Amino acid sequence: MDAPVPTPFHASGSAPLRWGAEEIWQQLQPLLPGVSVEVVARTDSTNTRLIERARAQAGQRDAPVTRPGELKVFGELPRAPYGRRAGDTEPCLLVAEHQTGGRGRLGRDWLGTPGASLTFSLSLPLAPRDWSGLSLAVGVALAEALDTAPPRIGLKWPNDLWILDGPGRGRKLGGILIETVPVNQRRMCIVGVGLNVLPQPAEGLTHGYACLQELDGDASAPRALAAVAAPLVRALQRFEAEGFAAFQAGFERRDLLAGMPVTTTGPEPMHGVAEGVDERGALRVRAGTLHTLVSGEVSVRLRDGAC
Repeated sequence: MDAPVPTPFHASGSAPLRWGAEEIWQQLQPLLPGVSVEVVARTDSTNTRLIERARAQAGQRDAPVTRPGELKVFGELPRAPYGRRAGDTEPCLLVAEHQTGGRGRLGRDWLGTPGASLTFSLSLPLAPRDWSGLSLAVGVALAEALDTAPPRIGLKWPNDLWILDGPGRGRKLGGILIETVPVNQRRMCIVGVGLNVLPQPAEGLTHGYACLQELDGDASAPRALAAVAAPLVRALQRFEAEGFAAFQAGFERRDLLAGMPVTTTGPEPMHGVAEGVDERGALRVRAGTLHTLVSGEVSVRLRDGAC
């Protein structure tokens, strides 16, 4: 446990970030024995790196990657400063100060700026009875760790965090991408998180731009990571034991779409009014009759056109 923490890359003219990797590892180790915490200067996608690591360990470089709630199958990391070799499948928290090829849901890109964004992925073996609603549970855990009452962070089904500006109105703060890959007799779950921390150029965004500095004048990427890491692990373990039911009330308190007119895209687009989520995290939309939607290839927009 004496290995030094590598100094992360930092933008020219700015001070290097102090991530406190050892302190975070000390918080996570009792919850996830064997966990490693890694901070890298630059990578394309933290989710991709952890998926490739899991595949390499299993000797299955073409092992299918799936996303909970979706039917479709989608077809140079350093030694961990607080862990083991780079090819194992023990839990890992991988943080990239600069993520150059971040991926969002439905193939969208996630753009981030060094120092102004927090991008990380957590991989761990997970075996819930039902994967439905996992992204919502993660959203609840992140929002509750970063926000206080009355809620300023809202959750937009199925995987976005927004800063609320009023009922059904807000700007995007962050996103969640969850993928799984089989490894021997287990399934590794990779939870990717991207959060806007400081102001940065956001031209052309139809959903607006929000950052944590609006809620906390001392916000920084390391400070945000320290706030969410342990609550995220505890939430994943609770989800494994209890499913989405344990998080449904928390989601409903922050549901951005509840009671709002929405438009859905997908195999059967519709216009209706969102009526919350069911016990498995499926979105309920009243469009003549009540429809329930799982995430899959469905996207939901507020009727005014916001994403």
